[in-house]
Amino acid sequence: MCCATLETGPWRTRRGDTGPVRTIAGRSLDEGGTTDLEERGEPGAITGTALTLFTGGDPLERATQWAGLAPDVRRRRAVKAAHEQDAAILWELALVALTLRGKAGATASPYTVRNYKQGVDALLGAWTQENLLRPGRDAGLVWIRGMEARGVAPSTIRIRLAAARTLYRGLRWAGAIESDPFADARAVSDKTAPWDKRTPYSEEELATLLTYTREHKRAVDRALLLLGAHAGLRLAEMTDLRWRDIDLAGRELTVRSGKGGKLRRVVLGSTLLGALDALGTARDPEVYVLPFRAPIRAQERMRRLCARAGVAYRGVHALRHSCGTRLVRESKGNLELAANHLGHSNIQTTRAYSHWADDSLRASVGEW
Repeated sequence: MCCATLETGPWRTRRGDTGPVRTIAGRSLDEGGTTDLEERGEPGAITGTALTLFTGGDPLERATQWAGLAPDVRRRRAVKAAHEQDAAILWELALVALTLRGKAGATASPYTVRNYKQGVDALLGAWTQENLLRPGRDAGLVWIRGMEARGVAPSTIRIRLAAARTLYRGLRWAGAIESDPFADARAVSDKTAPWDKRTPYSEEELATLLTYTREHKRAVDRALLLLGAHAGLRLAEMTDLRWRDIDLAGRELTVRSGKGGKLRRVVLGSTLLGALDALGTARDPEVYVLPFRAPIRAQERMRRLCARAGVAYRGVHALRHSCGTRLVRESKGNLELAANHLGHSNIQTTRAYSHWADDSLRASVGEW
C-alpha cells in the first residue's frame, strides 16, 4: 500500500509524467512531504494530528481519521474538493458516509464498495460543468433520465443513484452543503420481469462446459464454473474466496464477503469438492482459491470458455441462476432451501427461479 502523511491542511492533485501526483504546498506526497498548518498560518489546525493519504486500506480507519478533524477543517476540505472536483477526496467522503451512515456500516462488502466507487465516478464524469455544491434544480433527474435514454441497465442506474446520494450524504456530514439534489430523484421502475433478468445456463450447456474443462484439463475454469453453478456464489464471492474458507473434510465453504456483509456456509457437492481438490495441494490458508482477484478476469475466462465450447455466453452471474433454478426444481419448489443456499435475505428474490424451474407451461404449450 502506498501512503504519505500530511497534516490537516488541504491537498491538491497535479498531473505528473506517470500519472496524478498528490501535492501539498507544491510538494509531492509520493516523496513523503508534509506541511504544518500552523507554519502556514491556516486557522483550525489540529496540532499533532496527521491524516494519512491511502490508495487503499481500511475504510473504518479512514472514516475515523476524517471524523477526528475539527469541523471547520473538515468543511473547508470538503468545499475545496467539491469546487475542484477532486475525485479522490470526494470518493473518500462518500466512503466515510457509507462506512459511518450506511446500512452495512463498516461491514460493507468489497463488491458494494467497488460499485459505489464506479457510481461516484459516473456522476463526476457527467457533472464536469456542474457546481457540485449548488447543482441545477433538476440536475439529478436529468442525469438519471439521460442514463435511461442511453439504455443503461435499471440495476446499474439504481446503484449509481445510491452512490450519488451517499456522496452528498458525505458532503452534508462534512458541513459543505445542506441541500440534497437527489432527495426527490427517482429512477423509472424496471419493467422487465425478474425471471427474464435471470436467464440461467441450461443443464445441457453446463454439461458441455464441464465436459470441455475435463477433456482439456482446465482445472481453474472448472472450479470457476462449479463455484457458480453448484455453490451458487456471486462473482465477488468467488474472487474473495481463500483456502482458509474451504473445509474439504467437512464438505463446506464459508463466504465471508457476502452481499450486505453477510457470512454464510455453503455445502460442497462431490463434483465441486473434486474440482477444488484438483487445484493442487499447496493450499496456504491466506492464498486465494482462484488465481485472479479482478472480477473482469473471471468474466474474460468465462467468455473464452463459452466460445471454445460453443455455448452462448450469458455472464458469470448466470451460473448462480443455474444453481437457483436447479435447486428449486429438484427440491420441488422449496424456496427456503434455495434461499439459504444462495444467501438471499428476501425469499421473493428466490421466487424468480420458480419460473425457470416450472416445466409445466412448456410441456402444455408444447402439445399444441
